Formats: sequence, C-alpha cells, structure tokens
Amino acid sequence: MTQVHPTRREAVAGLAAASLLRKTLQAQPHSSVCFMSALEMARLIRTKQLSAREALAEHLKQIERVNPKVNAIVTLVPEMAAVAALKADEMQARNEKLGPLHGLPVAHKDLMETRGIRTTFGSPLYKDYIPTEDDLVVERIRRAGAIVIGKTNTPEFGAGSQTFNTVFGATHNPYDLTKTCGGSSGGAAVALACGLAPVVTGSDAGGSLRNPAAFCNVVGFRPSIGRVPNPKAAFAWSTLSTSGCLGRSVADLAFVLSAIAGSDSQSPLSIDEPGEIFARPLDRNFKGVRVAWFKDLGGVPFDPRVRTIVDRHRATFESLGCIVEQAEPDFAPAEISFRVLRAWNAANTYGERLHGHPGAFKDTLKGEIEEGLRLTGVDLAHAEVAHGQIWRRFQAFLEKFEYFVLPTTQLPPFDINTPYPTEIGGKKFDNYIDWMKSCWYISATGNPAASVPGGFTPEGLPVGVQIVGRNKKDFSVLQLAHAFELATGFGKKRPAVA
Repeated sequence: MTQVHPTRREAVAGLAAASLLRKTLQAQPHSSVCFMSALEMARLIRTKQLSAREALAEHLKQIERVNPKVNAIVTLVPEMAAVAALKADEMQARNEKLGPLHGLPVAHKDLMETRGIRTTFGSPLYKDYIPTEDDLVVERIRRAGAIVIGKTNTPEFGAGSQTFNTVFGATHNPYDLTKTCGGSSGGAAVALACGLAPVVTGSDAGGSLRNPAAFCNVVGFRPSIGRVPNPKAAFAWSTLSTSGCLGRSVADLAFVLSAIAGSDSQSPLSIDEPGEIFARPLDRNFKGVRVAWFKDLGGVPFDPRVRTIVDRHRATFESLGCIVEQAEPDFAPAEISFRVLRAWNAANTYGERLHGHPGAFKDTLKGEIEEGLRLTGVDLAHAEVAHGQIWRRFQAFLEKFEYFVLPTTQLPPFDINTPYPTEIGGKKFDNYIDWMKSCWYISATGNPAASVPGGFTPEGLPVGVQIVGRNKKDFSVLQLAHAFELATGFGKKRPAVA
C-alpha cells in the first residue's frame, strides 16, 4: 500500500489534523464503528454522537491492521483525509448544511480519476499519474460530504474478474486468503467486507460490480445505463459499461446510490430522474409477483456447489410470496454482441498505447485489443444487430415476469494464482471472460441487476444470487434484493481476517 504525499501547505495542515487523529486513536477504545451500516454511521455523525475524525480514526486503525493481509486499498491518503475530517467537523460545529454522506470515509476504485490522488488504472503506464480533476462519481461523492481515504485495487485497466496487476499485486479474498476476490471492483468489495471503508465506488462492464460482491459476501449492483452517467466516456452511446457502488447491505448501497445517481447534460443516455429516489424505504409486498428462474443459459456450465446453493433459494422467493417459474430467454445474440463490442472498445481505448508500449499489457488484454483492431465495419454492424436482438428479446421476456433470477457467478472463488478459469465441469473455455457469462449475458441486455449474498459452499466460500429487473426499474431490483437479504441473513457474516 502506498501513501500519496500532498503539497507542502496541504502537508502542514494534514500533519496538524493527523495529530488530532492520533489523540483520538489513543483516547478511543476499540469499537464496532467499522462494521456499522453506512446509514447508521451517517446518522450518528449528523446527530453529533460520532465525529468525522472519530470515524476516520477507527477506519485507519482497521486499515493498518487488516489491509496488509488482503491488499484491498493500494493508495492511502491519511493526511488529506485528516484535513477533510477536521473541516467536516468544523462545518457541523457551525451548523452548515451537510450532504447525505457527510463525514463517511470513502475508497474509490483505482479506475476512477481522483483529483490530487494517484490513479494507476492498475497499469505500469500510469503508476505515477495524479489527475487534476475528479470523475463525475468522485465529484458527486465529495459534494455529498464523504471523505476520500484512498484507492482500491483493480485488474489492469479493469480487464477481467480477477484482481491483480503488476503495480500492486493481487487482492486476496477475505474468506480464504488463498482465493481471488473477483473483479474488477475486487479491492472495493474486500474493503467493504473487511470494514476498511463504509462507502466504496466501482464500475461494471462484464460483471465488475456483481462478481466481486458475490465472491466477498457483500452487495453489488449494476445500475441501468445512464443511471450513474459518465460524461468522459469515449463511446457516449455505449451501453456496456456503467459506474456504480457496492454495500454491506442493500440499504447501504441504495443510500450511496442516491448520492451518485442523477442526470448529466453531457451524457446522452443519462436517465432524467434524481438520485434521491433511492433514499426511499425499500419495503414492498411481493405477493403474486412473477419471477423467472434460470435453466442453464443455453448450455453455460455451473459448478455444482453454486447451482445447489442458488437453486435452494427458489423456496426463499416463494416464501416472499413470489410465483416462481423456470424460464429463460435465448441469450445467443449476447455471444456476438458483447464479445465484439467489448473488443472494439478495447481497441479504441488502448490501441495506440499498445502500439507504443507492447510490453506493458497483460496477454489477455493485449489479445482483446488486437482482436478489436482486426474488426471490420461489417463485424460491428452484425454486433449492433445482435445487441438490438438481445435487448428486445429480454424486454419481451420480462413483460411476463417482473424479475429474472440466476447465479451471479458460475463457480466459487478460485485460486489467487490462477489468472482465470479455463474450464468448469470439464467444459473448456477459449477466452478469459468465458467463465463470466452469467454476468455479461445480463450486461448485454442493459437491464439493472443486483448480486446479493446467497450462502457459502462447504469450504466456506461465498456465493451470490443475481436478481435482474425490468428496463430502468432499478429501485424495484433493490426492493427484491432487500427482501431476499432480510429473509436469508447471509450478508451479516463477516470474514475472520477482519
């Protein structure tokens, strides 16, 4: 883990604030602050029962104790955070207007540009890059009053659902340090699971908010495209990637989402609804609601341990009042659209950098970029047609059912030294993303989807249940995820390492 040093003036202020923090650390006994819900922590800070400095001090203690074991937070800025915490408490003392996340520590995924804080994208090409401005999500989190403590680990340029890179190494699964935490928001999920931060941000193209959530027993949510806009996106009309967040509970996730969601005039696909809609109560009666239960996604292999755990929850949804029927649409068009459009995006984003620095890219990403560079206009046309087909097919399917439920991942967390699984149940894969189809098939539809803790394998490895909703019905997905969470309680279990 690396600390980033601010300017001289910031450093002087930071040292003074850090001195106050040290006194707080010495005076405060160990507390359960680090595993408190974000909602409760925000309430205690707002009612002056907990100061921003006290909250920060507890999390810095937890980071010092646990992070060396898991490598979740890779850049730490305690002096900057100390200054911000002091300012937050001073604002409150003056009775100034406070944002909803006031005083909460936040860790941002290392793909998100953070003003004055190193952002590496997990690549040696950017190991010393310090942005001069924030990405929109970071800016909205700051405006909401959260205090940035650092950056969380991610695979090189976010490619793949296994969090490792040559800059910082691998992030370990907190439930078994010999296993992967998933990715690409792997550091974020581990930071949450280990109590290193109550608020974390992430992003999702092929499953990067859902896969690590499933592997780390937290909640991940891929919002509808445009729910959390990205005005910097090179492909402004693309529907593959979206920013978002994770949470230790659905309520916490919705709380943070309420601060980062909302329209943006520079984003053509942004949804014209305020983020505040996610601050509403999540309770709902699900009696008579129709739920489609997955079959095999057209021949996608699943590890029997995952299948057994997820299938048991058909009874859970029925106990909530849902009418559950096994049914699924044909996902064949997703095979064409997602692969081609992903490779095209990789070529556009990294093609020139690969040409100038061929040795700086891992083989899997290099191969994907090269595949994208070989694409023709006809290839892209076919992919766009297939993309339209899967979208229409899935929306028609959900006219009959309000939700579609399936496993988040096709297998439990695997060995941390394995870059990606090459087979499941004897079925071999040709590509490094083939083991993630249960996530990126859903990405291809563009529909909102949540991963919620669903239980543990006999070895104690977390498994996630994925709930997919209708087009732009994000709040509806979170409501069912919340009901499932309350009915099962698996998300309350914490890793022993923390």
